[in-house]
Amino acid sequence: MFRFSKEQKVFSIGGIKVGGQPGEYPPLLIASMFHNKDKILVDRKGNFDKRKAKELIKKQEELSGSTGIPAMVAMVANTPEEARIYIDYYLENTNMPFGIDMWVAEKRAKATEYVSKLGVQDKFLYNSITPWDKDIKGQVNKLKDLGIRHVVVQAFDDKDQTPAGRLKSLESILSQGADSFDTIIVDTSVMNLPATSFSLIANRLIKEKLGLPCGGAYSNGTHMWKAAKDIWGLDGFKAMDAVAQGMSSVLWSDFNFYGPIVTAPRIFPAVATAHILLSTLAYAETKQIPDNSDLPIRKYFSDFLEKLLAGEARK
Repeated sequence: MFRFSKEQKVFSIGGIKVGGQPGEYPPLLIASMFHNKDKILVDRKGNFDKRKAKELIKKQEELSGSTGIPAMVAMVANTPEEARIYIDYYLENTNMPFGIDMWVAEKRAKATEYVSKLGVQDKFLYNSITPWDKDIKGQVNKLKDLGIRHVVVQAFDDKDQTPAGRLKSLESILSQGADSFDTIIVDTSVMNLPATSFSLIANRLIKEKLGLPCGGAYSNGTHMWKAAKDIWGLDGFKAMDAVAQGMSSVLWSDFNFYGPIVTAPRIFPAVATAHILLSTLAYAETKQIPDNSDLPIRKYFSDFLEKLLAGEARK
């Protein structure tokens, strides 16, 4: 269940490892900033609370360092001009990798050209090549011309919304040239909370067949359930969000678009806890714990781990 016979690919985005066998690396957590209703936004002309933005970035860095869970930010922008402002600010204030979240392909292309102009392709994650793009081959060629190395491929089939449909969609996109990048990570398209399970099963299918890193925007499933706050209140919503995203991180996920960066103080502990459990779940199958000092279990339960591995060695 937590060990694949297929070799699992491991990619490096700005020095961050993503992929591998379950439990081999902590999942990459990707926050959102400058999204609609983000309280640091003043307007869509690039005006925002720079002091608060820096506090949020530094808090995520702190949580990443203490838990061992790598992190980056996807910045939402409506225009290439707006995106440039956020990119400049971000690069001045952190060394974490980054992405740009723009739905309109033409505008996303313009923002990507700016990334190329700055020469920061190694720390940039292109999000994303999708099944709805009209010219995937053309998009791939443009990205290759710009020196883009790391891409998200979104897997979803409107006509077959099963896990198998997501695998089929992915294979179609890869066959159009999207398999030629240095890093390919697969977003298995979370549509709502209960359907998150289909994305998680798709993660397993894709890792079994192709060995590619998989994950999703699990915050889509939690934050889109608006009724949760009415049913359980804010504390109940926060608990639901943390549980869903932590559980998803256990089930064959190498990365997680976890939602607004302001939620980092609850998401990082949730995912760290989930990964600690994943480590011992995988150990039950393999009798091994990866030699990776960034694993949450090594950071928080080193004494337990030492006794566990010593006992296995005596056997």
